[in-house]
Amino acid sequence: MTIRKGEDWGAIGPLPSGTEICEDNESLFAAVNRDPRAACIGLLTGDLARTVSASGSLDRFNGLDEVVILPLDLGLAHFDGGTRLFASHAVARRSWWRGRVLVVANAQFIGSWDVAPRSHPNDGFLDVVDVAASMGIRQRQAARKRLPLAGHLPHPSISTRRSREAEWVFEHPLDLWLDGVKVARTSNLRVECLADSQTICI
Repeated sequence: MTIRKGEDWGAIGPLPSGTEICEDNESLFAAVNRDPRAACIGLLTGDLARTVSASGSLDRFNGLDEVVILPLDLGLAHFDGGTRLFASHAVARRSWWRGRVLVVANAQFIGSWDVAPRSHPNDGFLDVVDVAASMGIRQRQAARKRLPLAGHLPHPSISTRRSREAEWVFEHPLDLWLDGVKVARTSNLRVECLADSQTICI
């Protein structure tokens, strides 16, 4: 069951048997696509880890201490020639500095950037941040300076919304990155939020 307002999220308990430890975005992407129903994924670092305030300490997973166990939504991306799961974010772009930039976020952060400040990885929604192709480079430079503190929003050239499912057709094909891994160049993208698809621990 996804998180509900006023209720605790997750539980504290022993480390689940078979937990796979993921140390960054790329290893998390590999883990959810290898076995999306794996018993549990332990987060060390990366954008989702930062979103859920993971300690980053491997000692947390020594089996002697209790851990925080959390249900997690996953995103499912359909694109030209394939379908993949993502845990943190999908990004469609050619460049950060020109052209359209589309971010579909399940995590709040991309690196040091607070891209989707309202995003929660177990609320049943994906957060969409859509940068218009018409946004100039000076505006992008100014927005980038404000990204670490989520100061890029609101902006007339950046639209945001929350959705369980969404679809886009791009005027020109864009490179698609899932959890920081480049997976395709695509002319269309459809995403779905798969609620409570995975379990993580921190």
